[in-house]
Amino acid sequence: MSFFNHQAPILRRKQTQLDVQDLEGLIHWEWKINGTPIVSLLYTRIDQVFLLWGWIVGVIFLTPQFFSTFAWTHQALLGTLLSIAGTAGMAAFAWFWVKVERLRWLIYLWGGLVLLGLGLTNYGVFGGVGEILVNLCPLWLGLCGLGYGVMGAGLRSRTFLLAGGLHLGVITLLGWAPTHQFLITAAVMAGTLFLLAEVQWDMRSPVASPVLSAEQIAFNQRQHQLRNPNNY
Repeated sequence: MSFFNHQAPILRRKQTQLDVQDLEGLIHWEWKINGTPIVSLLYTRIDQVFLLWGWIVGVIFLTPQFFSTFAWTHQALLGTLLSIAGTAGMAAFAWFWVKVERLRWLIYLWGGLVLLGLGLTNYGVFGGVGEILVNLCPLWLGLCGLGYGVMGAGLRSRTFLLAGGLHLGVITLLGWAPTHQFLITAAVMAGTLFLLAEVQWDMRSPVASPVLSAEQIAFNQRQHQLRNPNNY
């Protein structure tokens, strides 16, 4: 049996036959003209986490790029507050999904990486450690690359493995544009998050979850059948 689900494309348009854990907290926005749908957007709680972090990392890394007169200590405080809020939001939004999918470790993984990054960043800023300050972008790209890599292996997802490889690969390119490192980092980190929020990514097959009732399990099975009619 293959480690990855090769029947699922790495990226594709979002599916509408969603499971119980994806319907929880779903945001559905549709724009119609004369009753005809023109744009239809679906954002699950996981998508909402991606969007939240996309805006957060955009603000954090674009601030030093375009507002260099803003004191580093103030930027560190802003980044810390936003990151703590983002971590809390991630846990609140994703908790039901990770419980159902038996992936609670994802919350601890990303929460730990964020805390590690904040600790090193604040040590560099408030401790005046130049070696850390000149490597803030590689530091955060490396932490994100590690997180996506572990996430990809745990979810058996080629999408997240590729995202991890992208973040790690960009580190080697930062030296070619030293004055635009924060802009490049923001584009890669936020761009990846916004992309993941808009598409369907691959992952392992659904697992039996003791969190769901018999009716919810039956509903998920019907949704899985609708999503994969060729397998039945």
